[in-house]
Amino acid sequence: MIPWELLDSSNVVGEAEKLTLSRRGDEYSIKTGYSELMNSRMHGSEDALAELGCKHLKNKPKARVLIGGLGMGFTLAETLKHVGDDAEVIVAELVPAVIQWNKTYLSALAGHPLQDKRVRVHQGDVGNLIRAEKGGFDAILLDVDNGPEGLTRKENDALYSLAGLKAGLAGLRDGGIYGVWSTFPDARFTKRMQQAGFKVEEIRARAHGKRGSKHMIWLGESR
Repeated sequence: MIPWELLDSSNVVGEAEKLTLSRRGDEYSIKTGYSELMNSRMHGSEDALAELGCKHLKNKPKARVLIGGLGMGFTLAETLKHVGDDAEVIVAELVPAVIQWNKTYLSALAGHPLQDKRVRVHQGDVGNLIRAEKGGFDAILLDVDNGPEGLTRKENDALYSLAGLKAGLAGLRDGGIYGVWSTFPDARFTKRMQQAGFKVEEIRARAHGKRGSKHMIWLGESR
């Protein structure tokens, strides 16, 4: 078997473990410590997040989409398939190294989405962008944690708390979609989205085609 090759690593503010990027043949993996955060062979549910969250935007002029978490660029690449030539897609990523990896090692994986003229990258907290623009987006797609258990981490309260979800609702235009990706279901989070004012749909999506683990996607529609 081909051994894994460490390509790069980066410290992450507030985290004890380094973020690492490794390659084995044509497969790439990003880990924190021994925990794998993402793998280039399993991005079906990330694709589904973008497709489901943006399918209403195909013919909408000057659509605006905000993505929280760049990852390996797959969510961004799928989003670009569902918006027009005059759309604006903003990607917020906290870790500078992840942005750099997507410009170098990972660029070709998803078809060089950062080179698309519709894309703008923001190095920082997606929550700040949500709160800065009321009624500013047609879709907000979040893939910044393994799930809404991020509530236990102070820096993510703004995304998963009731107040944070209300801020997300306020950041959407009429008929906008607030999409959240998770490795697991969470009935309490579904209820919290409803309490915030969303019409909520829960969707299970495979990590890899018709195989692999089933992940959870919440779609909250502004109404």
